[in-house]
This record gives sequence, C-alpha cells and structure tokens, in this order.
Amino acid sequence: MKHTSLLSTVAVMTVIACGAVSAQTIDEVRQRGHLNCGVSPGVSGFSNPDDNGNWAGFDVEVCRAVAAAVLEDADAVRYTPLSNTERFTALQSGEIDMLSRTTTRTLNRDTALGLNFAPVMFYDGQGFMVREAMGVSSVMELDGATVCVSAGSTTELNLADYFEANGLSYQPVRFDRADEVLAAYDAGRCDVYTSDRSGLAARRLVMNDPSEHVMLPETISKEPLAPAVRHGDDQWFDIVTWTVYALIQAEEFGITQANVDEMAASEDPNISRMLGGEGSPVGEWVGLDNNWVYRAIAAVGNYGEIFDRHVGPETPLQIERGMNALYADGGLHYAMPFK
Repeated sequence: MKHTSLLSTVAVMTVIACGAVSAQTIDEVRQRGHLNCGVSPGVSGFSNPDDNGNWAGFDVEVCRAVAAAVLEDADAVRYTPLSNTERFTALQSGEIDMLSRTTTRTLNRDTALGLNFAPVMFYDGQGFMVREAMGVSSVMELDGATVCVSAGSTTELNLADYFEANGLSYQPVRFDRADEVLAAYDAGRCDVYTSDRSGLAARRLVMNDPSEHVMLPETISKEPLAPAVRHGDDQWFDIVTWTVYALIQAEEFGITQANVDEMAASEDPNISRMLGGEGSPVGEWVGLDNNWVYRAIAAVGNYGEIFDRHVGPETPLQIERGMNALYADGGLHYAMPFK
C-alpha cells in the first residue's frame, strides 16, 4: 500500500515537473465553454449517470454550481468518471479542472500530491458491512476475516491501522474500482466490505438482496470529503472555495432555489452583498461578475436542499444530517463571512 502511494506521488510530481499544470484555469474553462469535472464512476446519491447519460448527485451539484458561477450555465459541465488511482493524476495533468468525487482531505494530498481542497462538503467516516447471517455485531469479532477494500485509498490505510492497533488479523482483497469491490463482496468473495459509511449505504442499494447486509456500529476514521483543485492557481481555488461557502451560507440565510429572486432584493446588507446587490464587491473580489453567487444558488439551491435532494432522510440512502448540519444546528458546517 505504501508502495502504491509512493508511485502515485512520483507520477504526480513528474506531471508537475513537466509543466502540464495551468495557472489560469478560468481562462481555459471560458475558452472551451465547459467545465471538466472529475467524479466517481457511479455512486448512488453522489454521482451517477441515468440511462441517458445525464449525471446527478451530491458531488455533481458542486460541479454545476461552479459552472453556473463561471459560465452562467450549470449544464456546461463534462463529467469524467475516475477510479481511486486515476483521480489525482487526472487533476494534476489538467485533464479535469476540479475533482468532486468523495475524496478525503489529508496532509499528504494537500502537500505532496499538490492539491488544494475547498471546504468540506460532506463529513463522513469509515465503516464496515457484513452479511447478517454471520451473526457479527462488532468489528472486534472480525479476527481472521477477508475484507474487500479499494486499493490506493485512505480506506485501505485506515483498515490496516485499525486492525493492527486492535491486534486483529485480516486478509485484504483489493480492487482498483469501487464497482469491483462491491461486486466481489456481493458475490461472497470476502466476509467484510469496508468504505465510507455513506458509500456503504449507497452501494447496499444495488446489491442482489440489500436486506441480507448490515453495517457494524464502529466508525474508525474521520473522512472530510471535499472538492479539490491543483496547486498553482489561486484565483481558481478561490472560485471553487467560495462557491462551496456560498451554498452553505445560503442555507444559513434561508436563501433557497425558490426564493433567491426575492432574497436578491433583501434590505439585509449581508444578504444583498452576497447576492451581488448594488455596490457589492463580491464579483470583483474573485474575478467574476456580481451575480455569480446568485446563479450558483438559482441553479442548485442551498447546501441543505442539495443534501436533502440526494442523500437525506427522504432519499433511498436515508442519511441524517448529523455532522453535516449547520453549526447553529449542532453540525460542523460554517461558511466564512462574505465581507
């Protein structure tokens, strides 16, 4: 696993050394007329194409919001499905402009891999799924188990650390693609399936018999999932960062996809400034026009609307807000001031 991580780091640093990284992503995006966004190759609720090839999901909405802010068209996005091992090289080489793909922010990725992470969109943690017929109620009962896991992911490293720390042996069954991990577990090639808890919930939906599988209670890691851009382009980093903050702040202000026109006329100076009212400098500050925040919210709604629409309690995933609630409601989401 460490060997794989080292190879990935060397590959990415080679790309950087070859000068393939652009410093003016916004100019390239405007010139080509669409945003290239890297996503997961099909995870229910987060990024999934329908039968007509139209992508939808929690991560997809971030791409759409950035496209709306920059190109005035939320549909001006081309999605590139990427595996765990493909995603970082695709970003560093310029194949994609941003990565919005259930990716955990870590020290290594933030530094050695040359990435800049926008604010966290989804706070998650790693969990375990087993067949109910095993009669297992805790990870502590999994000594000697075979575990299906994605290669080259933080999940693989967390698995190794947790089992070593607790004196448990296991046999990893590694696959590069998430769909391969799922297929192997569903076919009975391993005893346990480990991934982010949201990912387990999403993939259980497409198993042969979802009712046969249960998640164990332990959450063994912190997985702050955030969009990422490459190092070397501060303006692009600012645009993606503050588009995410705009979605979070919109929920706090009560600005929705349905009422954004009404709220644009608000006499509250904080709301008026964020939505580009008269005299607002928000466009000048990021190098866009003053309506970029308005367009992002009009296109996809606020953070809470996105959450509820794709992964919330009324969706098949049935995920509660929990840590993903606003700070005022006991969660961890908090936007920086638009001042």
